[in-house]
Amino acid sequence: MEPDISAVSGAVDDQSEHTARMEPLLISEGSRHRTDLTDLSVELAMQSAGFRRSLPDGVRTALATLVRAMNCYYSNLIEGHDTHPVDIERALKDEYSADPEKQNLQLEAKAHIEVQKWIDDGGLKDRASAAVSLMEIHRRFCDRLPQDLLWVEEPDTKERIRVIPGALRERHVRVGRHRPVRPGAIPRFLQRFTAVYGNLGTTDTILASAAAHHRLLWIHPFLDGNGRVARLMSYASLADTLDTGGVWSIARGLARHVADYKTRLAACDQPRRNDLDGRGNLSEEALAEFTRFFLGVCIDQVKFMEGLVAPDRLRNRILIWVEEEIRAGDLPSKSGAILEAVLFRGELPRADVSSLLGTRERQARRVTSALLGREVLVSESSRAPLRLAFPARLASRWMPGLFPEA
Repeated sequence: MEPDISAVSGAVDDQSEHTARMEPLLISEGSRHRTDLTDLSVELAMQSAGFRRSLPDGVRTALATLVRAMNCYYSNLIEGHDTHPVDIERALKDEYSADPEKQNLQLEAKAHIEVQKWIDDGGLKDRASAAVSLMEIHRRFCDRLPQDLLWVEEPDTKERIRVIPGALRERHVRVGRHRPVRPGAIPRFLQRFTAVYGNLGTTDTILASAAAHHRLLWIHPFLDGNGRVARLMSYASLADTLDTGGVWSIARGLARHVADYKTRLAACDQPRRNDLDGRGNLSEEALAEFTRFFLGVCIDQVKFMEGLVAPDRLRNRILIWVEEEIRAGDLPSKSGAILEAVLFRGELPRADVSSLLGTRERQARRVTSALLGREVLVSESSRAPLRLAFPARLASRWMPGLFPEA
């Protein structure tokens, strides 16, 4: 059941605020930036498709699970919430810090990951930019937050206001120098947003991903959580359009260039500069520059992940770790052979382990059990095939540069 967004907003007068205020929503065909931005879109599509095809299914699944934690960590970091991936991994096992503040951040991270898994499982298939989808992202995320994180403070009066999961904003707000649209006008602006961004072809959807990202933040439909919703929408849109398999995410790149990200977003709030700056109310030049930055960050992240899991490099890092663990007595000998086989095949039937190791069944089970215990292998049942896993605690060894060391 899709809610009626006009009903959710309440009876707040919108004063006939015209949706033309947020034009242009797309880079115009006549823009001098259009050709090179389209080239960037095509390059991103090719890079992403090539990377996804290079991965065995089992590795792709393991990597997508790790990327959820990565996406969560960096998206929350942009908001000033620093929860290390190891603590995020613990939260997924219901292991929480005794410190209430750290526990709240762990619960926030767990909420983000659960929403992204819902997206990865097809929860927003072909409808990432729909108004009801944005409200659903917000509702699912905020429903899982601890109560302490569902309050915001009005900067002038210091009044504490509760955030209602999935509900559109019913108050006037200010974001830096920008004054988002009036509360009563939000449904009409979101309807226009959906009409434009929900009916584009593949190349145009990629090209418009940056514009949609900014324009959603410009509308600022929710009292709080708009940044997370925008980044999850962008993730869902690109994952759907490019069929990424969830093996890369833009959030890491945005967090690594957070000052540039926020500066370019703010620049897109500016009005049209002159007669050469498009025909809309807002600056098309600034929107084109943000689009170039956004697509460039996407391409950079695909290349980073591709280099990180290049078969020979990843294999060498994993086998070096295994050898150290064997020497320390923490893993049985021949453990590396199983990991190497799983890495290249994608999965390994348990019946094949004994012949692979050249040992009896009992010894094969002991090696398998040790690797499962270290959480570097996973299996859906005691008879199901073995698949690779990428624990966050080993990311610094297996996937250097993905997360901070501390």
